[in-house]
Amino acid sequence: MDSEIQRQGSRNGYHGDQQSLRSRQVSSRVSNQNYPQFNWSSTPAEDDVEGSSEMPRDLRSSPLHMALKRAVRQVQQMQVPVVSSRESWKRNKAKSLRKLKDNTREFLYLFALWSKSLQKIGGNFGGGVQSFFLFLRFLVVLNFVSFLLIAGFVLIPSIVFRSVGTGLVNSTGPEECMEYDPNPQGLVLFYNYFLDLLSGTGFMEYSYMFYGYYNNTMVDDTNFSYNIPLAYLFTAVFYFAFCLIFIIARMGTAARVAVATGGSAVGNYSMIVFTSWDYGCLGDRATKLKQKNIHYRLQVRGDLSYLAGWRTLRKKWWRFLIRVTCFQMNLSPTSFLFLCQVDLEEEMIKKRAASLTTNQKVVLYALRVFMCLVAFGLIIGAFYGIFLATEFSQEKSGKEGILGLIFEYLPSIVITAGNFLVPLMCDQIALIERYAPSTTVIVALLRAVFLRLVSLGVLLFTLWRQITCDGNTESAECKLCEYNYNFYPCWETRVGQEMYKLTLFDLLINIAVLVLVEFPRRMVVDNWSNKLAQWVGRQEFVVSSNVLGLVYGQTVVWTGALFCPLLPLINTVKFIILFYCKRITLFNNCRPALKTFRSTTSTFFFLVVLLFGWSLATVVMVYSLAEIRPSMGCGPFRFFPNMWSIVPRSFSSLSETTEEFLFFIGSQAFSIPLFVLFCVVMCYFIALASVYGKSVALLRAQLKLEGRDKQFLVKQIEKLSRQLQIPQHTAGAGQ
Repeated sequence: MDSEIQRQGSRNGYHGDQQSLRSRQVSSRVSNQNYPQFNWSSTPAEDDVEGSSEMPRDLRSSPLHMALKRAVRQVQQMQVPVVSSRESWKRNKAKSLRKLKDNTREFLYLFALWSKSLQKIGGNFGGGVQSFFLFLRFLVVLNFVSFLLIAGFVLIPSIVFRSVGTGLVNSTGPEECMEYDPNPQGLVLFYNYFLDLLSGTGFMEYSYMFYGYYNNTMVDDTNFSYNIPLAYLFTAVFYFAFCLIFIIARMGTAARVAVATGGSAVGNYSMIVFTSWDYGCLGDRATKLKQKNIHYRLQVRGDLSYLAGWRTLRKKWWRFLIRVTCFQMNLSPTSFLFLCQVDLEEEMIKKRAASLTTNQKVVLYALRVFMCLVAFGLIIGAFYGIFLATEFSQEKSGKEGILGLIFEYLPSIVITAGNFLVPLMCDQIALIERYAPSTTVIVALLRAVFLRLVSLGVLLFTLWRQITCDGNTESAECKLCEYNYNFYPCWETRVGQEMYKLTLFDLLINIAVLVLVEFPRRMVVDNWSNKLAQWVGRQEFVVSSNVLGLVYGQTVVWTGALFCPLLPLINTVKFIILFYCKRITLFNNCRPALKTFRSTTSTFFFLVVLLFGWSLATVVMVYSLAEIRPSMGCGPFRFFPNMWSIVPRSFSSLSETTEEFLFFIGSQAFSIPLFVLFCVVMCYFIALASVYGKSVALLRAQLKLEGRDKQFLVKQIEKLSRQLQIPQHTAGAGQ
């Protein structure tokens, strides 16, 4: 009988590599030893004590059904523990600390920024869109804390000590290089103040906004001393280090969630259907939000392959699951089948690609290579346009009025136009390349990331060419001051102005698109019934492009923070305004996307892209500190050969012991062992993450095997019921 059942199971889809139910009993017994067990003899107090040293194992977190939990609670309440006074004090302390931690978390949640709005966004548009707004909130907090750091160590001391400090060193350079006076002379028209506010010139240029206004002063008293240039330099370095630590810490949290949920396989169908509903939801609003959230979780789920096509949906078991799902989500079965069709699209494309012949594969790969070259040609053309626009803008920088403002913003206009048009064309190219849907999204994102970050690099490279005379400081324009003084008397301020204009122009473009494009489009689509309006339809909220816009804006701020210290504050205000603009357009102008991002993997991807932007800005900062000659007429480093040279000069005034200690920290004897230790720690965490990932994969494989066991039993019951001529409704009840 066993062999017959095994042969029948193989005919029903269980091949030789899949063991029969009986042959897997031994392994099931062994695997059951790893299942969560509950100690019936333990008391709640003992669980609390164990929670102080290990993971808490109370009834609420135990994987037991409700009837068994009630039985465990009754047994625990009947037991009277006999403990000493010391153990009782430990238990009470553990309870008090846990209660204090929970109360503190609830209290801090009351002050969380935009918590209700984020909850509403997640309920209506899913975790992928919510992850974008969480990422935006993270950047708001990061920029505001960074501004507090800069204000506490640079801005406020510069304001307080501006009139009482003394210069560090006397000037011995050429007098022509010392001349720098950006204040306008004579009567200034009112609208010029508005133009100066937009371009960062005039009264804005000679203010605490930019590098050139800070002095090279030092306050030295018997009980107190403060070095403004040293504080300026170390604050910039600590600002970058703080942002890196903040990003890595958040990446660690996102990585743990991704590993725990299995990366892209975010829960299977049965888990979402039977365990996703929150029975603590009270009120119509919370219930509707939860229904929409489950709707989106099913929409972005990609693990429907075990349905084995549409024939499986005809089975009574799957019909029952669909009814349960539609009841929870308040969906019609037709809408649910549409979601399944979207998820199965990628599987169909993969099967079609696997069935291609050799000649067809050669043609397909040749097409992909050609379209990839076309895409990179468009990107290189955009870079060349940015290069020409930047050079033309710097040549026409002396113009005044509206025309001069247009010349000032020409690089920003070209960069914004390239970042908008080129990704659209690259998206169409990615469709022609006939990748799988997930691969298409990844390829388009990589091209967009490369375009946005390298376009900023092209702008900085063009400025570097003009500031350093193509790197040749011995040329006629740069020989006197070691930089092009005629065009850039204070080149740090000019770079800061460019980053300031990029930040401001990005904000103005977002507001203009909301008012002039998105709202009129929604009104036309809602009020006109012609075919063109219906074909255009409401716009989708594309998470990827919006996130890349945030990363681009934050990279601009990091690049310009050394030359425009108040840029993090401006970016904080900008991101706050963007949050409300995006929220308004999301709820009023956008329709739900057919294919959205997974919140677990998208959060980690956003931070990785942000880390690339941080790396680009760090390279710019390090090169500016170590290589380029600071301006002689402005800034706190005006009399130093480079910005970093103030560090060893400041160390020379310290005591001999302190100086030796600091030089030892910077020596190879300290840095190499520290680097080795860092590599060992990184390898440990990478190995730990790999082990956790393999454990999750094994558990998922075990769950799939158990699911196949149940399917096998159901099929055997159906066959035996047909053989024994049992009525169909009885067999259905058995299922």
